[in-house]
Amino acid sequence: MVAWTLCAAVAGGLVWLSALGRTDQASAAASVLGTVTGLMGLLTVWAWRGAPAHRDSDTGQIEETARALARMVRRQWEDEAVLRQLFEPAPLPVRWAPRPPRDPADRRDPTAPVHTARADDPEGLMRLFHGAPGRRLVVLGPAGSGKTTFAVLLTLALLRTRTPDGPLPVICPLATFDPSRENARDWLRRRITEDYPALGDAQRYGSGSIVDLLTEHRLVPVLDGLDEVPLPRRAAVLAALDDTLPTDAPLVLTCRTDDYARILRHTAPLANATVLEPAPLCVDDTLAALRHTAPADRRAAWDDLAEHLDRHPEAPLARVLTGPLMATLVRSVYGDGHRDPGELTDERRFPTVPALEHHLLDVLVPTLYARSRRQDPTRRWGPDRAHGYLTFLARGLSRHGTFDLAWWQLHTWSPALAGPWRRAAVWTGIALLGHLVTNPLLVPLGAPVRFVPISMTLAFVVGPVVALSGRLAPLATTPVRRVVVCALLALGGGVASVPAVAPFLPGTNAAQQVFVSITFVTSCVWLVLLAVGLPMPPGLPSRGRPSTAHWCRRLPGALLNVVCVALFWGLGFASYAAYVQRGGDPRFVTSLRDGLVVGAVLGLWLVFFRWIRAPHVPDEHETAEGTLSADRLIALLSGAAGAFLLVVPDAGVRTSIWFASTPGDFALVAAVRLVDVGATGFVLALATCAWPYYVVARCHFALGGRLPWRLQGFLADAHRLGILRRVGSTYQFRHARLQDHLTERVDLPEPRPPAALPGAHSGAAGTR
Repeated sequence: MVAWTLCAAVAGGLVWLSALGRTDQASAAASVLGTVTGLMGLLTVWAWRGAPAHRDSDTGQIEETARALARMVRRQWEDEAVLRQLFEPAPLPVRWAPRPPRDPADRRDPTAPVHTARADDPEGLMRLFHGAPGRRLVVLGPAGSGKTTFAVLLTLALLRTRTPDGPLPVICPLATFDPSRENARDWLRRRITEDYPALGDAQRYGSGSIVDLLTEHRLVPVLDGLDEVPLPRRAAVLAALDDTLPTDAPLVLTCRTDDYARILRHTAPLANATVLEPAPLCVDDTLAALRHTAPADRRAAWDDLAEHLDRHPEAPLARVLTGPLMATLVRSVYGDGHRDPGELTDERRFPTVPALEHHLLDVLVPTLYARSRRQDPTRRWGPDRAHGYLTFLARGLSRHGTFDLAWWQLHTWSPALAGPWRRAAVWTGIALLGHLVTNPLLVPLGAPVRFVPISMTLAFVVGPVVALSGRLAPLATTPVRRVVVCALLALGGGVASVPAVAPFLPGTNAAQQVFVSITFVTSCVWLVLLAVGLPMPPGLPSRGRPSTAHWCRRLPGALLNVVCVALFWGLGFASYAAYVQRGGDPRFVTSLRDGLVVGAVLGLWLVFFRWIRAPHVPDEHETAEGTLSADRLIALLSGAAGAFLLVVPDAGVRTSIWFASTPGDFALVAAVRLVDVGATGFVLALATCAWPYYVVARCHFALGGRLPWRLQGFLADAHRLGILRRVGSTYQFRHARLQDHLTERVDLPEPRPPAALPGAHSGAAGTR
């Protein structure tokens, strides 16, 4: 409605100009009308492509969702459990038992049988879960007591014995839940779909399968880390879980004991839930597990350690070994036999439990990287350099109040990308660099040398579009407002294009020609923005890769788009020729043909763009490397589509004005204009994806020596060594205490060596 109302207004203006006898102005306006009509027709078809149907999922889709989700969750956490060494040789035997009722409002029967379980007993964990009223558990414990390990082991135990109608546990870190923005049910649906994006295929799994599984109490949310939620909203999160989810819906919630007690001062406890707490580890059991993992020729050292603790049962080491986290750190640091565990008994060095814990956290990273370097001397990262990189990452996460290291959020750490105007400067510089590469190619094609710097000024179109998008994006809350916002951004780009087009305009009617040029550039940029979106960092990266899945259902709509766009452009060009020539000039047919060619090309590119922006995601758990690779591919394809969408209307109008005789002339003009102005459209499309922002931020930090050039390889290596853990496509430190410890380190400054080139051997620094 908006598009064709504007066209009607322009047509009325043409009639008025003709009535006044201003044929020159009417001719120029007719040229604009032909272009605008084609653009408006194209945008109308684009807007009228229809929203996907959101129907309730049928029974088959719900069952398919349950099977696919169970398969992906089990595969993900089995791999993660192996990397976390939870089964080497067996989980530490932490005993979990229900806490006796302390609240008078607690409706549990005090005479009911009490189930306890050890973490290394999968059947006991399942009995503990099924024996709880409503299958609702609140897992409490101090820091490092094994709460997350309990959640992982319970999840795997339930999945390994799961029947088709059995419980389907899904681990969801709770830190991202904000009850002021969405309720618990919507957050769970969104979080699960983000962590397992294959479930977003509505044609295969339906659009409501996850909600249906929650409603039927078949999906068990395992909500890890209530204590990791920002402090001001912890009580609201617990209240939202109680208000949104039924009291008989299965649920597992983990939290530190002290934090949970503070939360209960402001809200009620989770209704109908059994509270579990761990018993301290037995020192003998811990030492037996540590001795079992040590090399045969080093087990005598663990025997000596056991004898020392028998003689000094109150030593700091004895208390340290009662905690699962510290026991695991002792195994990681001293398990291979290259360090003597006897040093842990030196009470002059470690007179207190905090001193001993600080030592274990401090030597963990250097020890693991030194061990890895011994196994492979060609490794890229040495202990000192890796320690510095991890310190920078820990400080960045703590500064932003999060535990999730998401690669698509790395740009928020960079001052160069912190605000819209700074982002505009960065993207303008990238566009200038692109024009610097492509514009000199015009000289061999016959363009004068003075044309190159003038053409490069078209890169300044990017600046106002990117800068204003950060300011106006909050207004684009509805489709109509989004169209208006894109129009305003495009107008800013059109005004910025004046230095690039003014030198080539005729001397007569300069103001009118500038107005026509601004209108045309604005229309072209508007088309690109409506197709690719606002040029600002997205909240999430693109997932999956373009696929031919469901092509039979997509093909009719794609063909309809191409035909309609071609007809609109053909009629627009033909109307322009008929009005200007005023007679049965054979150029009418030529213009009709040119319009059909331009419209068909634009239609194909819009279909292509829709295809790459709606990729197929395979049924497998997501990784950081996978999402980065997928977003990089889609960003590059989107950039190519943006360049062509900016160039094709311009090439079509120029071909029609020159009344070229063959479609080959249109292809030639389009190729020349692609070299001339394509970089601007390419950059505008790139600025809508997450990967380019990540690349800019990574290069910024790598040049300063604060992060490695091959950041994803470094993170994957730290994950393999057990320093980081992976949750979906994000990384976390293996424990919040390790992140806090690295954040507070003052003995080692963040490294700033001379910047190395990508691919250079950055692990030259050895152990201290």
